[in-house]
Amino acid sequence: ARAQVAEAVGAKPAEVVFTSGATEAASVLARLGGPVTVEPTAHDALWAQRREGGGGPSTCAMGLANSETGIVTFPAAKVGGRWATGEGEADLLLLDVTQAVGRVPFSFAWSGADMAVMSAHKLGGPKGVGALIVRDGLDVGTLLPGGGQEMGRRSGTQNVIGIAGFGAAAEAALRDLAEGVWDRVAQLRNILEMSLVSGSKNIIFVGKDSRRLPNTSCFVYPGWKGETQVMTMDLAGFAVSAGSACSSGKVRASGVLRAMGFGEADAGSAIRVSLGPLTREEDVLRFAEAWLTKERRHRERAA
Repeated sequence: ARAQVAEAVGAKPAEVVFTSGATEAASVLARLGGPVTVEPTAHDALWAQRREGGGGPSTCAMGLANSETGIVTFPAAKVGGRWATGEGEADLLLLDVTQAVGRVPFSFAWSGADMAVMSAHKLGGPKGVGALIVRDGLDVGTLLPGGGQEMGRRSGTQNVIGIAGFGAAAEAALRDLAEGVWDRVAQLRNILEMSLVSGSKNIIFVGKDSRRLPNTSCFVYPGWKGETQVMTMDLAGFAVSAGSACSSGKVRASGVLRAMGFGEADAGSAIRVSLGPLTREEDVLRFAEAWLTKERRHRERAA
């Protein structure tokens, strides 16, 4: 399983440390001791580790692909042995690749990053298992002290069943990527967006002209609250979210969209629609028809 995960992320097997998920893996930042800067649009799991001052190396944490918008970015470059990012310079770089791995090509080795975090369930694997990828030779201390499992980097009896599922899912994800499964999903995402914009001129697709994950469409409809859209589409038989999937049930404007320059009202009027390998064109067209029907009713009530 360790070899399967390593191959999926372009790392060495010995660089893979199994954890309970990306959130636990990100806690490595607290072990490094130094200041931690976080990209403004990063996941809350990284923001929870933000810290100023302290002894030790400075670290920048950022997401490779955004969980709400699907935008894929890597705004970092190594200059003179240090990482130059939009948040300043840092000694080390941690990448959250949870959303990206298996959907877009990625290689930990080629990225040059010092650490990466990921979760199995985003690959179709079981929940409750993930990994911290640590560059060979980098000492990050111990995530959990105890019996010394995971080469002393994360103690506690391993979740063998979850890890085996993680490995199988990683292998399958790599195969799907090579066979063009996600290219087909991207085509369906484009059909969805073309169908929506053909019936509504007020819709704003976030990151439409940027490189995005194939399965994610995030759009703003000014004046129609995101949580209202979520409830409306739920009643119509569709599960969508007003932020990242793990933020379901939270009623607040998207911090990601605010960081991108959207105002409070517009940031609170966005939803995220996710597709997958089992999504069919008829599902996409049915969603577009249902959403446009509800949008017309919203406009009529607002008139």
